Amino acid sequence: MFESILTTIQTILWDYLLVYLLCGIGIFYTFLLKGIQIRKFKTALSALFSKFTLSGKKADKSGMSSFQAVSTAIAGQVGTGNLAGPATAIIAGGPGAIFWMWVSSFFGMATIYAEAMLAQKYRTKDRTGQAVGGPAYYIEKGLGIKWLAVLFAVLIIVALGLIGNMVQSNSIASAFEKSLHIPTWATGLIVAVLVAFVVIGGIKNIASFTEKIVPSMAFFYLLGAIIVLAMNYQFILPAFKMIFIAAFNPAAVLGGGAGIAIQQAMRLGIARGLFSNEAGMGSTPHAHAVAKVKTPEEQGYIAMMGVFVVGVIVTLTGLVIITSGIRGWEASGATGPSFLSFFEGHGTGITITQYAYELVFGSVGGIFIAFSLFFFAFSTIIGWYYYAETNVRYLFKSRAAVPIFQLLAVIGIFSASFIQVDVVWQLADLFNGLMVLPNITALFLLAPIVVMETSGLRLENIPLLNKFKWHKKEL
Repeated sequence: MFESILTTIQTILWDYLLVYLLCGIGIFYTFLLKGIQIRKFKTALSALFSKFTLSGKKADKSGMSSFQAVSTAIAGQVGTGNLAGPATAIIAGGPGAIFWMWVSSFFGMATIYAEAMLAQKYRTKDRTGQAVGGPAYYIEKGLGIKWLAVLFAVLIIVALGLIGNMVQSNSIASAFEKSLHIPTWATGLIVAVLVAFVVIGGIKNIASFTEKIVPSMAFFYLLGAIIVLAMNYQFILPAFKMIFIAAFNPAAVLGGGAGIAIQQAMRLGIARGLFSNEAGMGSTPHAHAVAKVKTPEEQGYIAMMGVFVVGVIVTLTGLVIITSGIRGWEASGATGPSFLSFFEGHGTGITITQYAYELVFGSVGGIFIAFSLFFFAFSTIIGWYYYAETNVRYLFKSRAAVPIFQLLAVIGIFSASFIQVDVVWQLADLFNGLMVLPNITALFLLAPIVVMETSGLRLENIPLLNKFKWHKKEL
């Protein structure tokens, strides 16, 4: 009964309300900032590569480098959702869902630019002198609404730092049990110890870890995906054709009996895309807030590249699933209406992605995804932990608060590896969705500040924003 209620609430929240809110704020900022993700794409890409390093200057209480910040942000973004999300969207919404994932990423780039800008502008220091920032800070300092900032802080600590990281740990343990038959408790213990080793060292260890592991894991995963696509090369163009046609006419690709409508493909694609890139959720601003940059705008450009990188990973995962599915479907002489019938009986989510790789690499494919999932999910645990810790610092002034939270987080990560987490998954989605609401409110109300901080734009040239000066002291 309880799980059924959670499922209903979570479905309404993610598949309907948040799709419109998150896409809406992305469209709002795209027009407000005059298509900044297009105008400044080359600048942003250049900024990302110019700051690339696997061994930058060590982070300290004053913050971290711009590349370390975006690596920490991507660490949180690139998790199980990037491996399981495309599979879930394709199986339930057809290949057209990938197109709508692209749409959500495009608009999400404008949203995350605004988040990073605001996080930079309202960054501050806690009582220990540690640089901190994020939605709780720009809600309180920008809007002056303390209770809303506290609500966001509580929600993100529960959503990501505790429940969310339990889900990530469980995903790692399950994947290794399936592929290598390692007991879940053993995997959980290893993950918990490694997490403790990284987070106890504070921002210095976290920044050093993410700047090395994120580029490396992205490179090896993308390399594996490219090899699969090279072996499935004859199905790449048909896959793209399926994606574009099914986005607007699913029946033309899947057959009328598939029961997938354009609204379903759109809703699932956008929802999974938003969940994967986290634009508008209020998570990544915590990392971007502490980047050592000359202007908030500079980090905004880097933040956009985080969403772009996630979009590339999601796209390649989707293409692997579709091309491998077509290849297996044609080779087996399946009689179903489309290649989706070839995946029937092979589970959902991450197991579909594993199966797609196994079709090309054999059992090695499943092991490759298990290790990819380990690094993706582990990096997410580190990123999400950092976001939660920032909000622990916001809520509690006691020096003991952070060590206590570290202990709770590590215990949760270990225990979740060997328990059933079906309800925990539902709770994670629920709290993830709820924390979006305060952040979206702040993004909308602080839009004039974002415009003011963006070069080449003038507030007086945007009549809509001139009518409501939310913060007259700053405007």
